[in-house]
Amino acid sequence: MTLAGKVALVTGGGSGIGKASALKLASEGARVAVLSRTREEIEKTAAEIVAAGGEALAVVADTSDEHQMREAIEQTLARFGRLDVIVANAGINGVWAPIDDLKPDEWDKTMAVNLRGTYLTLHLGVPHLKKAGGGSIIVVSSINGTRTFTSPGATAYTATKAAQVAMVQQLALELGKHHIRVNAVCPGAIDTSIPDNTQVRHQEETEIPVVWPQGDIPITDGRPGSSEDVAEVIAFLAADASRHVTGSPIWVDGGQGLLR
Repeated sequence: MTLAGKVALVTGGGSGIGKASALKLASEGARVAVLSRTREEIEKTAAEIVAAGGEALAVVADTSDEHQMREAIEQTLARFGRLDVIVANAGINGVWAPIDDLKPDEWDKTMAVNLRGTYLTLHLGVPHLKKAGGGSIIVVSSINGTRTFTSPGATAYTATKAAQVAMVQQLALELGKHHIRVNAVCPGAIDTSIPDNTQVRHQEETEIPVVWPQGDIPITDGRPGSSEDVAEVIAFLAADASRHVTGSPIWVDGGQGLLR
């Protein structure tokens, strides 16, 4: 068990990549604080970890709310006494619309969840990784904004995803002297429910029609990846097996981004 004795915090841990990551880290021996705004979802995730013989804590918080995140970190420390791994996964697709149609409050919401949420998670969690003598941070970014720019109207979303990778590379240097590694995973099409929560307006104004080759994702004959595919990479980055990897975006897209 590569993470025995470690404590991990996973944001957005109630479903999709966050849930798969929490389950995977727990299976590798980590005690996991699972955080989300939706209590029912994270309690299910925590219950699955416990049923499999692991140890978990369900923490309800909005990552963009400083007070709630401070309480979340305090709860994690009160329960587990330390923090070694942070998976900053919570995020939204938000509204995808032409720039002259995208409303300021829609832009602000995407920035608040995806960037302020990542900032607060690290701002409040890093001091405890320093106290532990080191650790690993994994930020869940995307191929959008880092390899591809073809999602119609996704300006706010791609801006946050590109910024997350910039944060990772900046912090890899800043935190290296504290033996804290900082990396990003950049998933492509993954079989989760997040596209169902995306509001798209006037797609015809921003899309550029392209005929893709047979099999949009080469390695899977066009099929989306799974949350577990991403969780495997996150577990690698959390463990000592990746001890010399920091400041790196890792694309988990089956080659999709290379076609686009």
